[in-house]
Amino acid sequence: MLERSTVAVVIVGAGPYGLAAAAYLRHVGVETRVFGGAMQFWREHMPAGMLLRSRQRSSHIANPEQSLQLENFATASARSLSSPLTLSEFIDYGEWIQARVVPDLDSRDVQKIEAHSSGFELTLEDGEPVAARRVVIAAGLRPFAWRPAPFDSQPRELVSHASDHADLRILAGQNVIVIGGGQSALESAALLHESGAHVEVIGRATSIDWLRESSVRAGVGVPLRDAPPTDVGGRLLGWIVAAPDLYGLLPNRLKPFMRRTYAPAGASWLPTRLAEVPLSLGRRVSELKVEGGRLHVRLNDGTERFPDHVVLGTGYRIDVAQYAFLSRKIVASLRLVGGFPPLGAGLESAVPGLHFLGAPAELTFGPITRFVTGTWFAAPALTRHILGKRRPVLSWAFPGGVNSTEFGPSYFPQPADLRSPQAAD
Repeated sequence: MLERSTVAVVIVGAGPYGLAAAAYLRHVGVETRVFGGAMQFWREHMPAGMLLRSRQRSSHIANPEQSLQLENFATASARSLSSPLTLSEFIDYGEWIQARVVPDLDSRDVQKIEAHSSGFELTLEDGEPVAARRVVIAAGLRPFAWRPAPFDSQPRELVSHASDHADLRILAGQNVIVIGGGQSALESAALLHESGAHVEVIGRATSIDWLRESSVRAGVGVPLRDAPPTDVGGRLLGWIVAAPDLYGLLPNRLKPFMRRTYAPAGASWLPTRLAEVPLSLGRRVSELKVEGGRLHVRLNDGTERFPDHVVLGTGYRIDVAQYAFLSRKIVASLRLVGGFPPLGAGLESAVPGLHFLGAPAELTFGPITRFVTGTWFAAPALTRHILGKRRPVLSWAFPGGVNSTEFGPSYFPQPADLRSPQAAD
């Protein structure tokens, strides 16, 4: 049996989804502890100089009173934000929210989570145990970086994933091949070129899908004839994925079709930065060897390359079994489908009391869960479920799509054992 000191909710991860969940839960008085470094993945696994492809309107981290938006951050910090946002600006924004929502953030990592009949036992990196009734996994993408064959068996000093680098300038002066045709690959190539590397992009697609700049209507009320303010999926598909509960009602045969909402594409501000970078499209690596400590790359057209380094802009493939902190028993109980946990109301998994936020929720709630704007669906949905409240017929994954008064003072939970000591007072 777990002790009486059991925490009501533990959140693993302090990126956008973990911070949004904490903001909502604490707003209504649910006792919540959060573990992990604030914005850690963004700081340690995205390259310096990166720009956010999503616009400011779809980059707000969800908060119940909508008082912690990017414009509030800009005002409070007396700064003008870039358009598009820089990585450093977004990290600063996340840390600003963390200081207000989770000032008691515990930066220790969670090493292990085990399930019991009455909750969960977590072991922290220093061996301290923590008991919790519910656990929310918002641990990000780090374990899911995809290294396809034939690159997966090569040493990291010669073949790395884009997420391995917080600063691509370490490859300045080298001959570098970048694999991929999406934002990660193309922006990595631009940053490498600008840092003085000699770069070539190799992609299987025969052309690059360059995103277009589009006009944005002001205000919260967005007519259905326009794309939703999520910057995901365009008009028709965009409105479907912007309502994750609606997405969940789609027949399974249609859901693979929705993947085009995040098909590989490059931001509109990249072509000029890549004007001097060779784009070898419609090609793939057929053979990769290391000879004399150097790479020997053969393409399917018979041509050869001898780069100093290969950077994989190949994205992520979700498999929550790769979260090393989940016990094998929990993994076996999750009923994974292609690495994804099927989820129910409140993003709760087949293991009662265990919730998954962010990209692992895509199987059930769609591709919006891969983006920051998805926090506007996930955090309220989680909170309603934990409080035992009925969910609305339709919830939108953007600011204004959730009633800002829904989580007001009268929404404090019952029974009292969910409340934080401050709320109970």
